[in-house]
Amino acid sequence: MLGGGAIGAVSGLSILSSTSFGQEKPKGKATDKTPSDFDILNLALNLEYLESEFYTYALTGQGIDALGISGDGVGTKGETTNGQKLEFSDQTLFATAKELAFDEQQHVKLLRSLLGQKAVAKPALNLTALGIGFGSEAEYLTVGRAMEDTRVSAYGGAEPLLKSKEILGVAARILADEAYHMGNVRLFIAQKGVQVKPTDNKDILPPPAGSKFFCVDDKALSLIRTPEEVLRIARPFFPNGLNGTIK
Repeated sequence: MLGGGAIGAVSGLSILSSTSFGQEKPKGKATDKTPSDFDILNLALNLEYLESEFYTYALTGQGIDALGISGDGVGTKGETTNGQKLEFSDQTLFATAKELAFDEQQHVKLLRSLLGQKAVAKPALNLTALGIGFGSEAEYLTVGRAMEDTRVSAYGGAEPLLKSKEILGVAARILADEAYHMGNVRLFIAQKGVQVKPTDNKDILPPPAGSKFFCVDDKALSLIRTPEEVLRIARPFFPNGLNGTIK
């Protein structure tokens, strides 16, 4: 997981904002429409806000602001609604839930540190946009699975667009952490026999709804999605839209 030490090790990369990180291309070139590193990381930050709020509410009944994690930034800051504390009966799942919440909180802090003053604000979030989330461990796992599989595919699809090798290295480590989450949650779903539905026509479902424990294709490569494909899945959770350029 990416803890405080990892954040300290990479927080200095925010100085790249004036050099390679997110460097603007000269106007008039064919690359003008290519998203900058700032654009890509702010899309990731929107989604990390969502994950961190979902997991933190399920664990504590409060959001990340109660932990002193700032949600201020560029754009309109919004309220998080419909979050609730979940009473876990499975102690292994409860221990996992604590790590999930911690990791996603660290991802928010890390991305905000990297982006500096360009970090977007936490937008309004509806944590029960799928109609479920906190009513049972099965609901928690269903929403968590959708989020984790989508996040892995989002990082996999976005990382080739990053221009800074330093930022790419950090993003690869976040992707690896999200993949650990994905595998763990999918295994819980299979063991508990939770029926889940596909998020889109690319989705690869775990047992019992599907046949694969891992979300990979026939070449054993992880599923990837474009930013727009990710947004189609994520938008219901953002009632007033996302903050940033890619939304």
